[in-house]
Amino acid sequence: MTLPLWIDTHCHLDAPELAHDIDVVRALAAERGVRLCVLPAVAADHFEGARALAHRLGDAYALGIHPLFVAHAQEGDLERLDAALTQWRDDPRLVAVGEIGLDFFVPALQRPPLRERQLHFFRAQLKLARKHQLPVLLHTRRSVDAVRQSLRQIEVPGGIAHAFNGSRQQADHFVAMGFKLGFGGAATFDRARQLRLLAREMPAACLVLETDAPDMPPHWLYRTAEQRADGQPQGRNTPAELPRIAQCVADLRSLPLEALQRIAWDNAISAMPRLEGLLSSQ
Repeated sequence: MTLPLWIDTHCHLDAPELAHDIDVVRALAAERGVRLCVLPAVAADHFEGARALAHRLGDAYALGIHPLFVAHAQEGDLERLDAALTQWRDDPRLVAVGEIGLDFFVPALQRPPLRERQLHFFRAQLKLARKHQLPVLLHTRRSVDAVRQSLRQIEVPGGIAHAFNGSRQQADHFVAMGFKLGFGGAATFDRARQLRLLAREMPAACLVLETDAPDMPPHWLYRTAEQRADGQPQGRNTPAELPRIAQCVADLRSLPLEALQRIAWDNAISAMPRLEGLLSSQ
């Protein structure tokens, strides 16, 4: 039987936690049917590394400055991003600007001046995405409304609200603006009732799948602080978990896995149109 083929729309394969065995990690994902991974950079110093790794592994990449990295970013990093997007504009593996956005979960980032600094970098990167006509991969942790407000003022060619965990009303607003919603390991937890309700009830045309590897482990990899104290190691999330995450989402929607695969595949290409040419050439 042929395995369904998957696109992991958001995974940090260039993360240090995966560096020592990245080829094994990617091979296992491929063995389980993960055809393509999208690697979002998180800082200007990571641009070249993310690009090189995507080329070596046969994957895709995005370039951006993550909100958790803006405290140490320089103003010149925005110029570096513009230059990189210009230099590699004809690279078919460059599919988006990201990971960019706002993070109001970390207490220090909620206070001035870091809140304003986040907003400055986010808005500047939205303008670059518009300039280069690329979709965006959005970080919206505890910041959905603030992110949406900037998107209303600075229109971009769509993209994905990564790891979306807002209300139904907020989800509908993003969809109305042309964005897909990323669902990953968090949707596998029974206690994530609101998120699982969204995964079940949102229109199929807005749903994409992701792992955010090595972060956001699904429930079968997660260990509590007490379990870790007892010596149980925290499981490491990788793109190989995507098919099992997909099965959880398919079960929530009462869909055959193959039907969800077709939906998620088409939606990923709709969100990042350059994927279509890249996939057809492989």
